[in-house]
Amino acid sequence: MNKKARLIAFYLPQFHPISENDSAWGVGFTEWTNVTKALPLFPGHIQPKLPADLGFYDLRVHESRVAQAEMARKYGIEGFCYWHYWLGNGRRLLERPFQEVLESGEPDFPFCLGWANHSWDGKGWMGGDSDDLIEQEYPGKEDAYQHFCFLLKAFEDKRYIRINDKPLLVVYRPRDIPNPKEHFAYWRQLAEENGLNGLHIIGDAPYTKGEDIGLDGYLYSGQRHIWDKNLWDEQDSWQKLHSKELKKAPYSRVLPHLVKPDGYSKVDYPVIIPNWDTTPRLGNDAMIFYGTTPSLFKVHVRQVLQSVSHRTAEENLVFIRAWNEWAEGNYLEPDLEYGHAFLEALKSELE
Repeated sequence: MNKKARLIAFYLPQFHPISENDSAWGVGFTEWTNVTKALPLFPGHIQPKLPADLGFYDLRVHESRVAQAEMARKYGIEGFCYWHYWLGNGRRLLERPFQEVLESGEPDFPFCLGWANHSWDGKGWMGGDSDDLIEQEYPGKEDAYQHFCFLLKAFEDKRYIRINDKPLLVVYRPRDIPNPKEHFAYWRQLAEENGLNGLHIIGDAPYTKGEDIGLDGYLYSGQRHIWDKNLWDEQDSWQKLHSKELKKAPYSRVLPHLVKPDGYSKVDYPVIIPNWDTTPRLGNDAMIFYGTTPSLFKVHVRQVLQSVSHRTAEENLVFIRAWNEWAEGNYLEPDLEYGHAFLEALKSELE
C-alpha cells in the first residue's frame, strides 16, 4: 500500500471489567454497558451503535487484541495509541490489555502510549451522576521517575512508534501538569540517560496554541473548535458546546470545521474524526454529528491527507479519533450499520 501518511488510531482499553468500575457502576461494567443501553434522541438518530465482526469483545482475550491489530493493518493503519492511566503514586487503571500486549510481544503491531492524565470522572467521562471516583495527582519528581520507568519498558520495545528515532508520547492534558516544561525536560533527560534519542511529546486537549510548555507538537482535534453558530440545529448551541445540553449538527456541515482553517504548522498534527455521538455516555447532554456516511468520511480523510501532503513520510503523522471509542461514537471498527465501509473509505484514500 502506497500510504500518504502514518495513521495512528487512539485505542481505548475500557472493554474489560475492573474493580473500580464494579464498585461505581455495578459488577461487570465495561464500555459495552453504556453502548448497548443508548436510545435514539430524535427522528433519524441511530442508536444503539452495535459492533459487527469483532462483537462485544473482552480485551483480556488475546485473540480479540490480535484480531483488532490484523484488521487495522489490513486497512492501512500503522499502529495504535493505547490510552494509559497513571493517576499518581504509581496508581494505574485499565492497565491489563496493554500490559499483556507488552509482555507477550503480541500482536506484532506498532504502538505508542497516550497518557490520559485526567481524574476518573463519574459525571463527564463515564456518564452518570457520581462525583470524581479517583483524583489525578502529580506527587512530584519521584512519581515522575517511577512513571518514566514504566514508560521506558514500552519505549524500548521494538514495536514502539518513533518519529526521527524518538519514541512518540501523547499527553492528554499537558497544561494540567505542574511545571510541564520541567516535567518533560526531566523525562527527556532520563530517556537519553537510558540510551534513547530523546522523546517526541505531543499534547492533546485543550489545544495549546503558541504556548511553550516543552512539547514537540500538538494535536488539532476539530470537534473542539466548532464555534460557527450557523452550524448547529439550534443557533445558540455553539455557545453551549461543552454544556449539559443536547448539541447536534449534520456531519456534512461539520466537515469543513474538522480541518485546521489556517493550515497545519510544522508542530500541528491533524486528527481524523470518523463520527461523533456521546449519547451512550451522556444521554440528553450528548454532542452528536448525525448523518455520517462512508462517502462523507472519505471526503474528510482526503481533505486531511491533502492538507499535510507536503510533509516527509517520516514526519507525516495523522491521528484517528478513534479505533474503538464506541461510547463517544467515534470508532472505525465495523458496526452493524455500515460494516467495513468506513475502513474501506480510509484505505482507498491512502492508496
